[in-house]
Amino acid sequence: MVNLAYFIPLFPLASFVFLIFYGKRLGPKSAKVAIGASLAALVTSLPFVIGTLRGAVFQSQFEWLRLGGAPLRFGILIDPLSAMMLFVVTVVGTLIIIYSVGYMHEDPGFSRFFAYLSLFMFSMLTLVLADNLVLLYISWELVGLCSYFLIGFWFEKDSAAQASKKAFITTRIGDVGFFLGILLLYFTTGSVRLVDLNPEFLGTFAGQSQILTLAALLIFCGAIGKSAQFPLHVWLPDAMEGPTPVSALIHAATMVAAGVYLVARSFGMLVTFPDALPVVASIGTFTAFLAAFIALTQTDIKRVLAYSTISQLGFMIAALGLKGYSAGTFHLMTHAFFKALLFLGAGSVIHGTGTQDLREMGGLWKKMPHTTWTFVIASLAIAGVPPFSGFWSKDEILVAAFNAGNPIFYYTLTVTATMTAFYMFRLVFLTFFGKPRKELHVHESPAVMTTPLWLLALGSAVMGLPGSPWMHHAFQTFIEPHAHGVEHTANPLVMQISVACGGGGILLAGLIYLLFPALAPFFGRILKPLYLASSRKFWFDELYQATVIRAWYGLGGLLNRFDQSVIDGAVNGTGLNTLRLSDLKNWVDIHIVDGLVNGVGAVIRGFSSVLRRLQTGLVQNYMFVLFAGVLLILFFELNQ
Repeated sequence: MVNLAYFIPLFPLASFVFLIFYGKRLGPKSAKVAIGASLAALVTSLPFVIGTLRGAVFQSQFEWLRLGGAPLRFGILIDPLSAMMLFVVTVVGTLIIIYSVGYMHEDPGFSRFFAYLSLFMFSMLTLVLADNLVLLYISWELVGLCSYFLIGFWFEKDSAAQASKKAFITTRIGDVGFFLGILLLYFTTGSVRLVDLNPEFLGTFAGQSQILTLAALLIFCGAIGKSAQFPLHVWLPDAMEGPTPVSALIHAATMVAAGVYLVARSFGMLVTFPDALPVVASIGTFTAFLAAFIALTQTDIKRVLAYSTISQLGFMIAALGLKGYSAGTFHLMTHAFFKALLFLGAGSVIHGTGTQDLREMGGLWKKMPHTTWTFVIASLAIAGVPPFSGFWSKDEILVAAFNAGNPIFYYTLTVTATMTAFYMFRLVFLTFFGKPRKELHVHESPAVMTTPLWLLALGSAVMGLPGSPWMHHAFQTFIEPHAHGVEHTANPLVMQISVACGGGGILLAGLIYLLFPALAPFFGRILKPLYLASSRKFWFDELYQATVIRAWYGLGGLLNRFDQSVIDGAVNGTGLNTLRLSDLKNWVDIHIVDGLVNGVGAVIRGFSSVLRRLQTGLVQNYMFVLFAGVLLILFFELNQ
């Protein structure tokens, strides 16, 4: 049975290859190929997901090649963590692909889009199933390549082309660290197998704890890039230039989730060498707060959700850094559903109104009821309102922060949770309620788009139940054996504060943006420095432009001058000297070599001309020469 797991990523790969060659001929039917492949991957994965629920772990390996006599083996590993991700990627990914049929139906690159989606699914499924860090890294890079293709799908737009390059280059910075971490881990322990990233195996290398702590932090660098954590968070908001289904796929089920998955996979390494944990927790907490603060003032519906994604990923990273393994992975699962729903809902709004600007919306609930109420469900989930899924997973994170022993983490994440509720319902009230602020030709999206919305809304409502007391914390029981003994129990006080903060954020948003809209500009004036910092995204893009990018341009100019002056000078000098040497060789060839050859020829020619005169054709001349020759011979003979 385990060999069937190899087909899970192969279905989307086959779809990609087929659509690349025949997609244009198929036209709109190319979507059916991508949907069929994704559904096949989903159906094939279900027995393995069910098997892990029953306590099974599936493993298989094959030898790919030999390096210096040592075999390099690739294979699959399906344990509770990878089974959870397998379920999330196939379910959410399939719904996003179905939704894309309606969203992209008039796009000239329709078949190419679905080919890229299939390649993205293949890459992510391979990443989830990989049983070692080498295969994981290869698929990790493929995910990054696919994001480049999809973010820049409308490459005719300069902003989309720039955004795709920004995402690709920024994430590569983290990937360099990830690659170095893999090398350091291998040269220290001799293994890159995921099953060896546990305290039992790594504990035997306690004498090299500093090296392995560094390896853990380098691997974490990969997660910083992929999951858009500070300071590499700047690429994700610009990734909104891609089609909205791409935003949903990247920000919910695939690319950004890969970073959190990597940290969860290396959790045993972090626990074994805990000096890295405060770094992970601090970066996650700071990123969560920073991104939530920026989201408070954004006016582009997709950018609000982009910063929301960065913030929620910060929550997950913080949880893992605070040893909240089940909390971080649980929020990874619930977030995939409600964030995919939020992005697809935003796409439905854009599809129905033709604008992304919140200031031009309002009162859409009457004409877009399906989009409105599914969006509200997702917003309640992310705001942490019970009994929606986000409440249970976010509460677990706050409990982990409360139990961490450092109140800064708990207070910061609690304030961030309040801001989350506020900015999400600011978005809801500005978009769907109140009075229309601009005359828009609004229409509800077709059923092919709204059906996935309702299915994701169902997931956003119920996916938190496995982690609730009502189901005896079944998710924690399922995932905890792979958390290496780290557990967190429910805390009623933290739960009550969490609910109060979420409710308070929603009420405050309602007061400012629904009941008393004049308060918004009033607060903007009295809190102008904070408003400017938030709306301008703390000037990170400008800061990087003035420092990092300018420095790289300066270095590039310096290297260019070095290349032209030194390297090109050396090359050109070599060429000039070669020309001069060739001229000398040419002179020698003409005057000496050719001169010698021509001289020999001239001598032979002169001698031949003398001999030619003897050939007169007269017998008497020949007899004279013969007689003279005989006399000459006799003369020499007689004188000896």
